[in-house]
Amino acid sequence: MLSVLETELAQPDLLKQALTHRSVGSKNNEVLEFLGDSVLNLVISNELIKLFPDAREGELSRLRAWYVRGSTLADIAEESQLGEHLKLGEGELKSGGFRRRSIMADAVEALIGAVYQSSGFTVAQEYVLAIYASRLASPPDPQTLKDPKTRLQEWLQSRSQVIPVYELVGTTGKAHQQEFSVTCTISSMDVMTTASGNSRRKAEQLAAEKALEQVFNA
Repeated sequence: MLSVLETELAQPDLLKQALTHRSVGSKNNEVLEFLGDSVLNLVISNELIKLFPDAREGELSRLRAWYVRGSTLADIAEESQLGEHLKLGEGELKSGGFRRRSIMADAVEALIGAVYQSSGFTVAQEYVLAIYASRLASPPDPQTLKDPKTRLQEWLQSRSQVIPVYELVGTTGKAHQQEFSVTCTISSMDVMTTASGNSRRKAEQLAAEKALEQVFNA
């Protein structure tokens, strides 16, 4: 990842800036990260339209979200051992910031921004496609990227079943550390699951996932 950049960047100082975390000082990679995020979304959107010419907007949106999410960017950074090249402040160094996935993900976006600012969109596009090559060659099925609640509702509606009902049945913990318990009930199939999470939405998704397992195995 970095060896290619060193030969392509018309402004080598941007490489150093892209790898510099805000904990070092004011000359950091935050602006380049902001720029790289925009470039990344445009490049991936354009490529997905080519790969899935018949896909609907919702499917393309889910695919793009999978490609540009922080965990995907962090995986790319780890595969390239990017963490070893990051410039961090003393506090981040002591706490192992070079291994922190959010910091590595931000650095990948900043590198994309650096390429764009230094060499223009065409080179930045080539760079994004290069670091995403293996993932673009094996894209996930858009259907698998739907959240459990959406998948459950669509499955039920396709079979003329009633949609599930979610009910909050309990809340525990202090205000800043609450845990929510939710049930998911499908009355027409005699299915009821319960799950807990640190937000009501998370609990509902987990309950829906359990319900999916039950209806698929029924």
